[in-house]
Formats: sequence, C-alpha cells, structure tokens
Amino acid sequence: MKEKEKPLVTVILTAYNQEKYIAETLKSVFDQTYTNLELIVIDNASTDDTLLAIEASKNVSGNFLLIKNRRNCGLCTAFNHGLSIAKGKYVIDLSGDDLLLPDRIEKQVEAFDLLADDYAVIFSNAKYINPAGKELDNHYAVNSNGNAIRQVPSGDVYKSVLERYFICTPTMMMRTSTMLELGGYDETLTFEDFDFWVRSAAKYKYFYLDEVLTKKRVVPTSLSSMVYKKGSGMLASYYAVCNKAYDLNRDQKEFDLLAARIRTFIRKCWYAQEFELAVRFRVLLNYIENPGWQTELIVFMCRLHLPVNFAYRFYIKNLKKALSQEGFSF
Repeated sequence: MKEKEKPLVTVILTAYNQEKYIAETLKSVFDQTYTNLELIVIDNASTDDTLLAIEASKNVSGNFLLIKNRRNCGLCTAFNHGLSIAKGKYVIDLSGDDLLLPDRIEKQVEAFDLLADDYAVIFSNAKYINPAGKELDNHYAVNSNGNAIRQVPSGDVYKSVLERYFICTPTMMMRTSTMLELGGYDETLTFEDFDFWVRSAAKYKYFYLDEVLTKKRVVPTSLSSMVYKKGSGMLASYYAVCNKAYDLNRDQKEFDLLAARIRTFIRKCWYAQEFELAVRFRVLLNYIENPGWQTELIVFMCRLHLPVNFAYRFYIKNLKKALSQEGFSF
C-alpha cells in the first residue's frame, strides 16, 4: 500500500490514574509501522501524575491532540468526545495501560481494505500481561504456529455476542462511520463493549484476524472486577443492554441465547446483592420464556435479601481456583 493511499487511523486513548503505564502505552502507538495516524489523548481528570507523563511524551508525535478533562466524565463520554473530532477512516479505542504491538495497525488496515463495507469491526488475539508487564495467557489459546486452536466467530457474530464474551475489547479496530452512525458509546452505561457489540453486530459483520496484535494488562481495578460489587452499576448496565437486545433480536434462536444470558445475570445479581435488579431481569426473562423453578428459586432468595455478597467475593478471591481444580463448581 503506497503511503499516499493509506487511510488515516485515529487512536483515541482515554487515561485515568495510569501514571505507571501511560508512557509505555504511548510509545506503543509511536512505534507503529503504520505512520498515517492521528492520536487523541484524553486525560479523564487523573489525580496522579498521568497528565505529566502524557505531556512529557507529547512532542514525540506530530499529529497529537491532548484533551484535559476537569472532571472524570466516565469512559463512554470521554471516548465520544474524541470520536466527535476524529478524522480517521478507522478508529481504535485504547486504554492507558494496554499496548499495541508494532505492526498492529498496519495489519488491521490491510485486512479492512480487503473487506466489504458491511464489515464494521476487525478484532484480533491478545496476550494478557500482569501489572509488571509479565506475559500471561493469550485471549485465545494458540498452537505452535500462533493460530487460535478453536474457531473464533467471524462474519455475522450477533448470536455469539448474545451467547458469551469472546472478543478482547482493546483489539478492535472500527469504522469511524459506523461508530458515528450508532451514536458512539451509550453514555448512560458504566462500560461500553457489550452494548456496542449488540448494537453493531445486529447490523454489521465482524472479522477476526488470527494474530496476537495487542497486550492487554490485567489490573486489580479493572471493570470486570466490579461486577460483584453492589451498586457498581455494572449489572444495571447489563440489564439495559439486554433490553436493547430484546428489541434487536431477529429469530427464536437469538431469543433463546438472550434468555440463557439473562439467567446468568440473575445469578450474578444474587451474588452481588442486587436483589431488586434480579427481579427486573426475571420480568424480562418471562417475556421470552418461562423462568423455570431454578431461576424462580434464585429470585425467591433475592426477595429474602440474604447477605451473600461477602461470602461470594471471598470465594472468588480465595477459593474458586482451588475448588475448580478439585472438581467443584459454583
């Protein structure tokens, strides 16, 4: 691909209190083999030295815009601000602690250019790293050639999105036009990915590029760790997305998959002591199918307001791995 023919790619990097990692993340963008880049960095009112680290790196890149938020407006709102001024044909949503491998953008742009216009997202494999940067497992297990050992959904992935979590969010490159058409991220939610997957996959296709192109840092303060914290807003956001999926579903199979996912969220509501939300999930499930005695039992226990959250979080932190190795399951 000739230099003048390369489409502009916008990287929107949102950072909050990531002073330990932000310089390395920025360097991973500056070191890309693909050079036609626009970098929009949004400091979401960090209270540590994240902003100083960003400003120290700013002069390394010419096409670099820094936005300093006076208050933390949340990830979705911060990203949408960057999206509203993005000029690139494609856009990447990058966290301040994740890393792009040097040829990530080049390979994803090359793949996008071979796809039809109804493909809105390219995603890839990722290597997980701990806070110190030590490499852990891959998102998808790979063989000796570096290829995923199991088939990863590609094309029409809407049913797969309803069924389970399978996309590593920071690996995605998205068409900017699709993002704008969908109105960006839903700013009423506490997280962006499940909602975006549902709304976009109902209309557009996804393409899986079978390479490890990103390093995803696993930190104790990640959003996934907040699901079982009462009042975090995570499960309320899942409830909102399930309602959207209910309206977007196209056939009975999709309703069956949504029903199974709702049952999972009802259990999570019980563990998180989000008792009233569990009842609301149950009402939604009843529109699809009979909840059945097992789900009704969980909802009944929710109505009793049993204090199970502390015990379950202790289990997650201390016992789950050991018990699963012994053949137990919860």
